[in-house]
Amino acid sequence: MADTSIFESKIDPVHQAAGTLVAIFVFSIIGVGIGAGTDGLVGVKWPWLCAASFLLFFALFNAIMSATTNNLMKYWGRSIYSFAGLAAASGLLAWGLSGLSISEAGSYKWIYFVVTFGYLVFLSMIAFMKQIVEFAQKEEWNKPKLRQKKRR
Repeated sequence: MADTSIFESKIDPVHQAAGTLVAIFVFSIIGVGIGAGTDGLVGVKWPWLCAASFLLFFALFNAIMSATTNNLMKYWGRSIYSFAGLAAASGLLAWGLSGLSISEAGSYKWIYFVVTFGYLVFLSMIAFMKQIVEFAQKEEWNKPKLRQKKRR
């Protein structure tokens, strides 16, 4: 068995989003089931909490995984579409399970906005760092030339 890191493997963003959606569904169903059987242990906003939490998880994991890709622009396109689909599907799932729209769920509208903005920042940071590393690997390092200071 080879010792490979998960970050060395190439996982398609669509598969990442599908796995995240399954996790959202499982945790939401468990929470709703616990909430139905107990009084006040799990709130009615639990599905929205699961959706926002796993959306953030997808954003971080997907941005980190983009550092290992060969074709960054293709990965970005698939990633952004996957994120948008995951955000919409998890929002619909949370709405269906909780009976609350995102506006009625309190601050989750802003949480979705912040996670979306943060996701775009994460992707941009990783792409920028990748470009710096690639540039540094191409450059031949020469000892900086010493300059003579002008004396007055």
